[in-house]
Amino acid sequence: MTTPTLQDIYAARPHVYHVVRPTPLIRHPLLAAETGLEIFVKHENHNPTGAFKVRGGLNLVGQLSAEERRGVITATTGNHGQSIALACQREGVPCTIVTPVGNNPEKNAAMRAFGADLIEFGRDFDEARERVEQLQHEKGLRYVHSANEPALVAGVATYALEIFEELPDADVILVPIGGGSGACGCGIVRSALGSRARVIGVQAEKADAFARSWQGTSRVVGDKADTFAEGMATRVTFDFTFGILKEELDAIVTLTEEELAEGVRLALRATHNLAEGAGAAPLMAAMKLRDQLTGKKVVCVMSGGNIDRATLTRVLTAA
Repeated sequence: MTTPTLQDIYAARPHVYHVVRPTPLIRHPLLAAETGLEIFVKHENHNPTGAFKVRGGLNLVGQLSAEERRGVITATTGNHGQSIALACQREGVPCTIVTPVGNNPEKNAAMRAFGADLIEFGRDFDEARERVEQLQHEKGLRYVHSANEPALVAGVATYALEIFEELPDADVILVPIGGGSGACGCGIVRSALGSRARVIGVQAEKADAFARSWQGTSRVVGDKADTFAEGMATRVTFDFTFGILKEELDAIVTLTEEELAEGVRLALRATHNLAEGAGAAPLMAAMKLRDQLTGKKVVCVMSGGNIDRATLTRVLTAA
C-alpha cells in the first residue's frame, strides 16, 4: 500500500463533496474562556453520518471496480460502518457489517437504516474484525479494512485540507486516534503543504495500544479496550496507518475515562455540540495541555457526535 499524496487527496474531493460539504471550523468564545487558548473546533460531527469517516467511505466505494461492487464487508463499532453503509447505498453496492455484541444500539440502527446487513459478533472491535476476515473468503466479498485502505485515508484527509485552507497558520492539531486514518490525513496534509503545525494524537488510557506502540520500540497488543469512547476502542495497531504515523505524528496524550467524560460535558457547555467520547477527547486534551499550548492556534477535531442516550445519561449524571 502506498501513502496517499496531496494529489490523491485533491482527487478524493469530487467523491466526497458529492455528498459532504466542508464542515465548519469555529472559534467558540466559551471554550476559549474555559481553556484560556486560541482554540478552534473542526466540526466533523456535522457530517451526514455525524462523523468524519463518511469522507473515506465515499471515496473508497466510489472507486470500486465492477467485480468489487458485488458486495463489501467490514467491521466497525459504528462510524466507519455508517460511512461504508451510506456510500454503498448511494452506489447500489450490497453491504455486510459486523459489529461487536453490545455495540452502540443507535449506531447499529443507523447502519441498518442505510441498508446494511448487520451481524453482531465478538466482545470488541478486534474480534468482530477477525470474524470479517473469515467471512470475506466464504462469501467472496471485498473486505474494507477500517484503516489499512489508502482510499479511506485520502478521503478523510479532505477535512485536513479544509483546516489548512481556512487556518493556514494553525500551530497544533489535536486529533483522536482509533485506527488512525484521521490523524494520518492531518499529518500527510500538514507535511505536503509545508506547515509547521504539530499533530498530536489523543487516546484513551484504557485503550492505549497505539500510544504504547508509538512511544516504545515495538508494537503491542492490548488485553482489552475498556473505554466508553468506542471510536478509540482498539487493542491493536494497523500496519498502514501505524507506519504513516510513526513518520507524521508529533506527540500523543492519553485520557482517563473521567477526563473523556468531562470532555463530553465540556463540548456541551462550551460549544453547545453533542460529541461522542472520541469526538470530545481533543477538547479535553487541550485542557490537559493548556500550559504547553498557550499562545498557539489550536485546532481540535470533533470527529463525531454519535453518543448513545444511555452513555450520555451516565456521563451527565456523573457530573
